[in-house]
Amino acid sequence: MSNIFSSSIGRKLVMSLSGFFLLVFLLVHVSVNLTALFSREAYEAACTFMDTNIIIQVMVPVLALGFAVHILYSIIITLKNRNARPVGYASGNNTEAASWGAKNMFVLGLIVIGFLGLHLSQFWAKMQLQHFLGHEGANAYDLLAALFDKWYHCLMYIVWVVALYFHISHGFWSAFQTLGTSNSNWIPRLQCAAKIYALAITLGFVSIPVYFFFGLGV
Repeated sequence: MSNIFSSSIGRKLVMSLSGFFLLVFLLVHVSVNLTALFSREAYEAACTFMDTNIIIQVMVPVLALGFAVHILYSIIITLKNRNARPVGYASGNNTEAASWGAKNMFVLGLIVIGFLGLHLSQFWAKMQLQHFLGHEGANAYDLLAALFDKWYHCLMYIVWVVALYFHISHGFWSAFQTLGTSNSNWIPRLQCAAKIYALAITLGFVSIPVYFFFGLGV
């Protein structure tokens, strides 16, 4: 059993399963952020719900663990396969594996990790961490408005979202392939679904800095 997680197939399996955690995390995160486009009250209510709902409180560390495992195994796979083949955990589909996104999954992942550091320092440390320490956290809407009042923060955010698009548009369908969905009928459908999902997430996240930078927020 232990050999499963140390073998090439086992590492890919862990990458795929933990990748699904990332997809769920992104969907929840962008859904909450989009409430800011409606009103301050809507966004603050969504953040309060996230902070107080017991199911969310249980799921957040689970999702965070999945994200951490995904990062760890991406590093392990890249180091293991660097001398064996040019693409770390790209699939065997020749057309897709030759794409720019597939070839640069690790670099794209590093950009995503870099933004994660920004997110944790600008939001989590000032809100959730403060609540955990027994202090009153900063206002969520004010943090969002202050961050995206600066053009360079907006640019960093958009670069992250673009990197995220390429990362998940390949990783989404590749994960299903690793789990056994590899026939010629399903792969094109999954590739299409991956691009639709990635585009929806991208547009959702990009709308936030655009909204606040151009002064549309209240």
